[in-house]
Amino acid sequence: MRTASFGLAILYASLFAASAAILGVIVYWTVQTSLEQQMTTRIATEVELLKEELRSEGQAELLEEVDRRSNFSALEYLLLDSQGNRIAGNLPVVPATLGWSDISGPIGTRGEAARMFRIRSILLDNGMRLAVADDFGSIDYMRHALLEASGWAFISFLVLCLAGGLLLSHGFLRRVDTIRRTAEEIIGGELGSRIPLRGTNDNFDLLSRTLNQMLDRIQVLMDGMKQMSSDIAHALRTPLSRLQQKLEAAHNHSQGNTNCESAIDSAQIETERILDTFSALLRIAQIEVGARNAGFREIDISTLFETVFDAYAAAADDEGKVMTANIEPSITALGDKELLTEMLANLLDNAMRHTPKDVHIEVSLTREHSQIVATVADNGLGVPQEARDRIFQRFYRLERSAKIEGNGLGLSLVAAVAGLHGVQLSVEDNAPGLRVTMRFDASAKSARKSIAPH
Repeated sequence: MRTASFGLAILYASLFAASAAILGVIVYWTVQTSLEQQMTTRIATEVELLKEELRSEGQAELLEEVDRRSNFSALEYLLLDSQGNRIAGNLPVVPATLGWSDISGPIGTRGEAARMFRIRSILLDNGMRLAVADDFGSIDYMRHALLEASGWAFISFLVLCLAGGLLLSHGFLRRVDTIRRTAEEIIGGELGSRIPLRGTNDNFDLLSRTLNQMLDRIQVLMDGMKQMSSDIAHALRTPLSRLQQKLEAAHNHSQGNTNCESAIDSAQIETERILDTFSALLRIAQIEVGARNAGFREIDISTLFETVFDAYAAAADDEGKVMTANIEPSITALGDKELLTEMLANLLDNAMRHTPKDVHIEVSLTREHSQIVATVADNGLGVPQEARDRIFQRFYRLERSAKIEGNGLGLSLVAAVAGLHGVQLSVEDNAPGLRVTMRFDASAKSARKSIAPH
């Protein structure tokens, strides 16, 4: 019902049905009017013939003619004398006035429905009254037959339109589903997937061919980016490593020169930071293009969270901070164990770096229906509302965190890993502090990155 093809089929069916209904009303009115005109003409002709009979043959012949026609004609007749007494004819009703009138006849002795007559009554030259009538039975029969035929035709039309809409939607959806499945495969990291063509050269084939060309171009660009990343890694890592070795050698030869040692130590630290930043950027880029989903396995998320928590709980205690956990056991999900470990570790490291002493950090993992929900929350200083949608951006840091060691890429890596695993990230106020929620879709293998700040 939500497909465009079925909707269009129903729309066109509705428009055509409305047109057919209007046409049916016109036909019904035309047929009924035509039948009533024929009835009126037939009655008027019969009256004129009987008037001529009286003028040419006389009253006795008129009486015989009315009796004869009453027995054999489809019309019904009535002849009254000048006193209003019936002297001939079979019409069961007597019109009260001269001229045209529609009169309901009496109910039959067997309970038949009352008949409706159209009557013309005139005053003859000899003072008698002549009435000729026809009932609406034939017209009613034709009207009912027309209505019944129109009703069945309308129902048949709706059934055929519905069946046609379903068939059209089925064919339409098969082509759309093919495109959707290909897109999902590409989102899942299978960048070589392409939409199959049917060779019909119709609009879907043209669209599929265009999309395939676009995907080919994107893959060329992605391959170029990966190659450029590798080239940059090869071109810069080696000189930076050599620079670090030379700085270490210079440090060893600068014994006794305090100023020189201090300068060399600072240069070594900065070089190490550059290497770490560079490695983090390459790692984020690889994750965001889906290059790491080949390592997806069914893993025990509960055990993973307990392991990372144990690793950070002791360090938190040394810094005067309290870290607690509420981890539901035996929760499993599909993913890369190394990357998910790094995602949680970065969140805990971020919570420890940017909170004061005596802060409480809580890690939780629970199952809610079809989702696995994990949170890392603290009661520290929190993040301002206007900055919550930016903390996952690369190199973004709050002003108060500028002097804290780091490169501003930890949460960007968290967002990249979450996107690769179809994890929805949300940032909320913990009143006080900050709460980062991770929602795993237990039924999904992969999905696009989805970050929803609150």
